[in-house]
Amino acid sequence: MTDVLIRPPRPEDAAALGALGRQTFIDTFVAEDGFAIPYPADDLAAFLDASFSAEATARKLAEPDAAWWVAERSGALLAFANAGPNTLPHPESAPTQMELRRLYVGKPAQGLGLGTQLLKLSLDWMEANTTGPLWIGVWNGNLKAQKLYAAYGFTKAGEYQYPVGAWRDDEFILRRG
Repeated sequence: MTDVLIRPPRPEDAAALGALGRQTFIDTFVAEDGFAIPYPADDLAAFLDASFSAEATARKLAEPDAAWWVAERSGALLAFANAGPNTLPHPESAPTQMELRRLYVGKPAQGLGLGTQLLKLSLDWMEANTTGPLWIGVWNGNLKAQKLYAAYGFTKAGEYQYPVGAWRDDEFILRRG
C-alpha cells in the first residue's frame, strides 16, 4: 500500500470526490450486492445531487472547522473521510463536539486498510479539536461499520432518521467519551 497517498483534498478534487462519494453510496446502500435499500428513484436522485455534486462537495470542502482526508493512487481517489462540528440530533450533543460525518472506501479499494487508516486520522483530529465526546451516525443495518466503531470505543447513544430525499433511513447515533 506504499503507492497510496493520504492527503487533504484540494479544491480541484471536488468533482472526483463527489463522484467517489456518489458511487460508494450506490455500491454500499443501493446495489444488489450491497444493502439493496429500495430508495424511490426521485428521493435517491435528489439525495445524490444534494450530497455529491461537484458544487455541493466544493462547499463542504470549504466548511470552516471541518477536516477532510483523501486516499489516492496514481491520481485516482480511492477513499475519503470527513469530520467536523457535530450535527447529530442527540440531547447531549453540541456543535462544539466533533462528528465523523463520512468514511467512504470505494469498492475497488476495499480490503486495503484505508478505512482504518482514515478512521484513525479522523479520531486523532477530532480528539485534538474538542473536549467533549466524539459522535458518529451509522445506518442501523451496517453491522460491519458498527463493529469497527465499537472496536474504537463507540457505543450506541441513540437513534434518528437520516433523510435520503423524502425517504428516512433508521440510523444509530454512536458516542465515544
